[in-house]
Parts: sequence; C-alpha cells; structure tokens
Amino acid sequence: MAEKLLLLDGHSLAFRAFYALPADLATPAGTITNAVFGFTSMLVKVLADESPDYLAVALDTPAPTFRDALDSEYKAGRKETPDVFRSQMPLIREVLDALEIPVLEVDGVEADDVIATLALRAAEAGVDVVVVTGDRDTYQLVRDPHVKVLYNKRGVSDYALYDEAGILERCGVTPEQYVEYAALRGDTSDNLPGVPGIGEKTAAKLLTTYGDLESIFDHLDELPPKQR
Repeated sequence: MAEKLLLLDGHSLAFRAFYALPADLATPAGTITNAVFGFTSMLVKVLADESPDYLAVALDTPAPTFRDALDSEYKAGRKETPDVFRSQMPLIREVLDALEIPVLEVDGVEADDVIATLALRAAEAGVDVVVVTGDRDTYQLVRDPHVKVLYNKRGVSDYALYDEAGILERCGVTPEQYVEYAALRGDTSDNLPGVPGIGEKTAAKLLTTYGDLESIFDHLDELPPKQR
C-alpha cells in the first residue's frame, strides 16, 4: 500500500469553520475562538479518517501574488476579512505548532499553488495524496490513482472525497478539463468574468462535445449565435 500525504488548505478550512460556528464561541476572557475550535475539529476528524503518513498545512501570505500582477481586478469586490477572523489565525498557528504540524507559506503564490506543487511531486513519487479544502479550484489536481480531493461541503464535518469519476459526476467535466471549464463559466468569488451567457451546464456541455477551448473555437459555426 502506498504512503499517504494529507495537504490542508489552511485559510480555506479556517474560513469554513468561522462561518459554520457561532461567533459567541469564546474563552472565559472573551477571546472569540469559533474559527480555532472549528479548524481544530476539522483537523482531528480528517486525521482520524485518513491516517496519513505525512501531513502539512499551506497558508496564504499577505504578499501580492503573480495573479494580482496579471489581473488588477483579481478578487476585487471581496469583503474585507473580518477582524474577528483575522485575530484567530495566530491561535490556529499555535495549535499547529503545538501539534508539530509543518506550515508552508510562499510569498508570490497562493496556498493552492503550494498544495498543487506538492501534490503533483508526491504523485510522481508514487505517494497517495488527499487535498483537504473548501476551494473548488483544486478539482483540477485530481488524478487517479494517487491524487484525491476531500472537499468541505459545509460545516466542520460534511465532506466529499472526489476521484476522477467523482469530479466528472460533480461538474460534468474531467479534472484535466476543469481549468477551461472554470474559465468559460467564470468565478464570482475571484472576480473572474467568464464568457457572458455561459453557465456551468453549458460550459460542461461544450467541453464534453469538443474536448477543449481550441476545438470549441474551431467549431464556432456549429454553435447558436449567442454562444458563438
């Protein structure tokens, strides 16, 4: 049996925990701890469920990334991170330090990029990888038999484990097609516009029919005028 690496998208899971649990969860001194408690609960659950040989948590840094340089409107319009969440991140770090769990941060890229690099390198070495996140962008990483995504659907305990068949069932496209699928439909959370009038179902249908964006452009004359 192959060794297993568990990679956690720290900020993604902490945000899920923060919004899943009541904001009046606090210490006797009044320190709000809903994100800390929820994140720690998630960590304990996935460790028990997955029993990994290796483990790391990736976190975003405050530094601008290469995506900001490519698109000045990237993630524009997002609400400011609540102070009550921001103040809990040092406490989450304390939990990770106490458990001696490696925390990975790289300026200029996002935590997803760190996770993607490690996942692909581990898979090439024959190590099984489970990416734990609430970010759909990681669907593109799924590769049988080594890389799966354990997606946090809601709360702190509701997860779905996706292999290639799971991504196809969930989105209507393969993991390899997911980047172009996301480009077609856009992503409001990252302020990426996509193609006007092309939603998830149409994007999936186009890619299923033609395979990729280049082939879609090669067959524009077959599409309805609005799609064209």
